[in-house]
Amino acid sequence: MTNSGVIRRVAGKELALFFASPVAWLFLAGFAAASLFIVFWAESFFARNIADTRPLFEWMPLLLVFLCSALTMRMWSEERRSGTLEHVLVQPTPLWHFVMGKFFACVLLLLLALAATLPLPVTVALIADLDWGPVWAGYLATMLLGAAYLALGLFVSARTDNPVVSLLGSVALCGLLYLLGSDLLTGFFDTEQAETLRLLGSGSRFESITRGVIDLVDLFYYLTLIAVFLTLNVYTLEKIGWARVANTPRQRHWRAGVTLLLANLLLANALAEHWSLPRWDVTEGRLYSISSPSRELLSNLQEPLLIRGYFSARNHPLLAPLEPQLKDLLLEYAEAAEGKVRVEFIDPLEHPELEQEANQRYNIRPSPFQLADRHQTALVNAYFNLLIEYGDEYRVLSFNDLIEVRTSTNGQPEVLLRNPEFEVTRSIRDVLYAYRAGGDLFAGLERPVEFIAYVSDAALLPDALLAYRDSVVAQLQRAVDASDGMFSFRFLDPQADDGELARRIQQDWGFTPMTHALDSERDFYFYMTLADAHQVVQLPTADFDPGQFRKALDAGLRRFARDFTRTVALSAPQPSAQMAQYNLGGPGFANLENAIARDYLIARENLADGSVSPEADILAVVAPRDLGEAAIFAIDQFLMRGGTVILATSPFSVEPEKDALALRDWPRGKLRDWLRHHGIEMANQLVLDKRHARFPAPVQRDSGDHQFRDVRIVDYPYFLDIRGSGLSAHPLLGSLPQVTMAWASPLQLERRAGIRINPLLWSSEEAWLSEDDAITPRQDETWSAPDQTTRHLLGAMLNGRFESYFQSPPALPETTGEGDGIGTLLKRAPGSARIIVFASNDFLSDRVLGAQVRATGTQYLGPIELFSNTLDWSLQDEQLLQIRSRGNFNRTLPPMEPQQRLSLELFNYGAALAWLVLLALASWVLGRRRRARYRRELGL
Repeated sequence: MTNSGVIRRVAGKELALFFASPVAWLFLAGFAAASLFIVFWAESFFARNIADTRPLFEWMPLLLVFLCSALTMRMWSEERRSGTLEHVLVQPTPLWHFVMGKFFACVLLLLLALAATLPLPVTVALIADLDWGPVWAGYLATMLLGAAYLALGLFVSARTDNPVVSLLGSVALCGLLYLLGSDLLTGFFDTEQAETLRLLGSGSRFESITRGVIDLVDLFYYLTLIAVFLTLNVYTLEKIGWARVANTPRQRHWRAGVTLLLANLLLANALAEHWSLPRWDVTEGRLYSISSPSRELLSNLQEPLLIRGYFSARNHPLLAPLEPQLKDLLLEYAEAAEGKVRVEFIDPLEHPELEQEANQRYNIRPSPFQLADRHQTALVNAYFNLLIEYGDEYRVLSFNDLIEVRTSTNGQPEVLLRNPEFEVTRSIRDVLYAYRAGGDLFAGLERPVEFIAYVSDAALLPDALLAYRDSVVAQLQRAVDASDGMFSFRFLDPQADDGELARRIQQDWGFTPMTHALDSERDFYFYMTLADAHQVVQLPTADFDPGQFRKALDAGLRRFARDFTRTVALSAPQPSAQMAQYNLGGPGFANLENAIARDYLIARENLADGSVSPEADILAVVAPRDLGEAAIFAIDQFLMRGGTVILATSPFSVEPEKDALALRDWPRGKLRDWLRHHGIEMANQLVLDKRHARFPAPVQRDSGDHQFRDVRIVDYPYFLDIRGSGLSAHPLLGSLPQVTMAWASPLQLERRAGIRINPLLWSSEEAWLSEDDAITPRQDETWSAPDQTTRHLLGAMLNGRFESYFQSPPALPETTGEGDGIGTLLKRAPGSARIIVFASNDFLSDRVLGAQVRATGTQYLGPIELFSNTLDWSLQDEQLLQIRSRGNFNRTLPPMEPQQRLSLELFNYGAALAWLVLLALASWVLGRRRRARYRRELGL
């Protein structure tokens, strides 16, 4: 019989014996039930609200300890107890054939057991956006770890004739192998020692693969374990037939061969840690590998870039496992940069000079952590920081920038890397641009830019503007001298040649004649623009103050420069302490401001003065209230200059009132008329949706004749869960998978000539409208939807040649230079002008984001990422759009009714039971055929 024939017959025999035992079925059913129970109950799958299968694989190393020990407990011990092992030992077939036959039988049984869990990822994929890469990687890791445990269990079984002793011995050894690399043990050691233990333990490598990164080093580790224990199994069986006191050449050869084989396998495994072996990131979007925008950025490096990691040897146990993941990512930067990036890892406590430099030059300080060892609890100051340095420019990332802390369903903190590639790439971009620009705007220009001023003859200009014109010319000449040919200027008289140019600029840009208060009959022009081959930008006159011109010029040039930090003019309500009385998150828009400040300069804008800062590149108006004519004029004229205006506005806002939530009318003043002028209307209603998020809302509870208010996490249809078809394919949305819109109103847009409309956000088809101001949930209340539901537009972008809302400049508050009485009004915007509107006052607020934290257990920044993407796209800074939304908790489950959740859970239990019944039926059919074949062979 061939070698494969022996292995196949041994495996077939073991499978038949296994399925003939009731205990075997008990183990298979117990494994399936335990796996699903852990997912749905211990890990609270639906409350966790993340569309992945991590809960299944997190517990798999422990479940496999018992399953694999149960599968192998009788394999050799039963042979020894019954005396059939002697028959095996005297066969001419090598012993390793029998070992491999039993091993393959156990592996097949493990596969059949794992198949009972397959309905779980299928269920998640049907109801949400599942990344299948980590799922298949998780099953691969399970098979490798299970195969290693099976090999160990076979080795233990071969050393005893008692199945119970084999079971207990296998559980102990497999458990020890897992414990070596677990946080339970490594927390008692410093970082270097803990990392060594993780390399020896089976659990840490398992976690690395299940997150979606298949490293050849990890595969080699598991294959080494399998080979070691299968070799020891063969050697154990071979020794049984030896005389106790003999020392024959055959025995010496066996001992030497086994020793050399094991030593080589262990040595190769140790050396593999220092080899640069391939790794495969199988996650969708390659979440754990640097992406093409990062590689493109690295290709622009001209000087060496330093990335230095400051990691203490003794760090917090929850941060220690993240350190190797972060190091692997940083080493990828070095590899992708082909020598232009130098990566260093140091422990500042072991290098006092580097620690002093970190403290004094980079302001890197250790963070205090409370640690417990075998003897005491102590407060330790530890480092977990990154330094990115390019030339004399640098950025520092602390552990707050790098990690995400999530409260798991069992109340324990879960610490993961947030989105390290985004943070590191953004820092590299910042230092690169700052170094290349070096304060010189013209260094960032990709194409020549021309300053074109449409200015009347000096005889028509007021005396104040003559001096202003002379100052502008002098400043422009200095700019030309410093631009190295990238900048030029010219002045054109619109009233020359019978006013042909005046008619053209009025038609194209809405540039109408200006007047002076002291001489209203004398018209003149004084408009300033910047232009290249692709766009035209108008510069604000800043009340014709010569001291403000250079600021306006620099702000305009930044619109054309790639390598300069842009300025966002932000108008948002100031914090109010009343907003936090229900502990629903901090007041105001601090999270929004912090997000903007990480990439851009912020100019806090007071629109009431009738103007927008001349340095502003984009205007964001969030939750505007009671905007007067001066504020609308500021917004209108910023738009007319070709700017982008982002609006987050709605007729309503929600505020706490005593023990409830109050829906307040939110007077927007003249803004409503201005939006209507541009064809944008918002109904005085709120959108509710069956596809909604959860919310920790005040809930009214009735008890007898009394009413009480509790704060509970409830399904809340006013928190619209937007995903899938609700997110347009516009690049502005980047890779954003989901957004929650709170208390939003429906948008209605009227198509106008010359205006392009791009819908951005829609509710689902199961949405409806309500005018009811009773928005506080009651206990056990179900929100009934009408028979007719439809989707509603919640966000849109309008782009094109807008017409000004004003026919003449309004009376503005007195400001510096206003006394000159020069009336300036732009009546038509260039084609680059945009209005981006989101129909909610509150979806960006801290209290709403804080509510999402309490509802999901993790920091929720979907709306902030949407706003950041909007800024990036609008300012043509799209480099980070692809990787901004690659965080850990973006894939969430859709809203579901309790009955639907119960049905899905029961479906998984039923599918596992059906699989076991199918196995039992197949086993019975095969057994019947086998018995029939034996009868025919015996002539019965």
